Amino acid sequence: MDSIDLEVLHACDQWLRAGQRCEYVTVVRTWGSSPRPEGATMAIREDGMVVGSVSGGCIEDDLIAAVREKGITRTAPEVLTYGISADEAHRFGLPCGGTIQLVVEPLGAHSRMDELLALAQRRVLTRRTLDLATGAVELAQGAADERLRMDKQQLLTLHGPRLRMLIIGAGQLSQFLAQIAVGLEYQVTVCDPREEYRTSWNLPGVDLVHDMPDDVVLAMKLDNRSAVIALTHDPKLDDMGLMEALKTDAFYVGAIGSRVNNARRRERLRDLDLSEAQIAKLHGPIGIYIGSKTPYEIAVSILAELTAVKNGVPLPQQMTVEGGKAMMSDLPVNPLADTRAAA
Repeated sequence: MDSIDLEVLHACDQWLRAGQRCEYVTVVRTWGSSPRPEGATMAIREDGMVVGSVSGGCIEDDLIAAVREKGITRTAPEVLTYGISADEAHRFGLPCGGTIQLVVEPLGAHSRMDELLALAQRRVLTRRTLDLATGAVELAQGAADERLRMDKQQLLTLHGPRLRMLIIGAGQLSQFLAQIAVGLEYQVTVCDPREEYRTSWNLPGVDLVHDMPDDVVLAMKLDNRSAVIALTHDPKLDDMGLMEALKTDAFYVGAIGSRVNNARRRERLRDLDLSEAQIAKLHGPIGIYIGSKTPYEIAVSILAELTAVKNGVPLPQQMTVEGGKAMMSDLPVNPLADTRAAA
């Protein structure tokens, strides 16, 4: 499953190989409300075709109209700013007070898009440095804590996964969870020593390993940009991986299971000599309470909680599984919800 960034790189590479002129557009700064974040990208071809997005659509329309009217005439990168005034914000569909700054870069062999695409496909985190005067590009190994930066001379952008996720267990829920996580820019590794589960796995772009979970955790050297999710329901597998993961700086460590099973898991972890502070890092039952029943719904629930933790957003008690179920038990019965639950 390609991320939006990877789709844009694919398009740039294909168009350049076909001898078609194109430009690469990057959101470099936003003020106030903005439809797309810094680092969002878009490719635009000489006939006006676009891949990717830098706004809700109105800025794209303006860029497309300019290309169709004048063609691609830039010979060097150009900085464009939209939405400075209230009238411009209204014209370009920006929220009130929103302003967005873009770098529009005419592409060629010097842009090294083919090399950047190859690195992104190998899931290598890459720093791309663009000379704003000449359009020359340098590529180097990126660091997870780096961010987009721009001054009068250079634009520095990061490409490739900056987050890692280890999923313990290769069942159906793991496939759905991994599929969505890849789209969220995670480099995903799935660990399952059970051959009967690995043989049915088929998800491109995800590493599948057969080693024991605790060995995989140690080998990955997890940092504060890493998440671990245990989904096997088998203490022999989940607990060993969690034991090592809770000793690391991983920003999220969670395990599926009921409230009773998670209480028992915490007791087992105490028997494995983990401290109370380490055990307190464990999320479980994982996910936010949205009444999820299907594997896809459960995957969405888990990733919603994980995303909140990553972004430093505290969740109110009623959004947790325990708090949500307690709140729902006090509400009047919803006939539709009962029918679906019974089904």
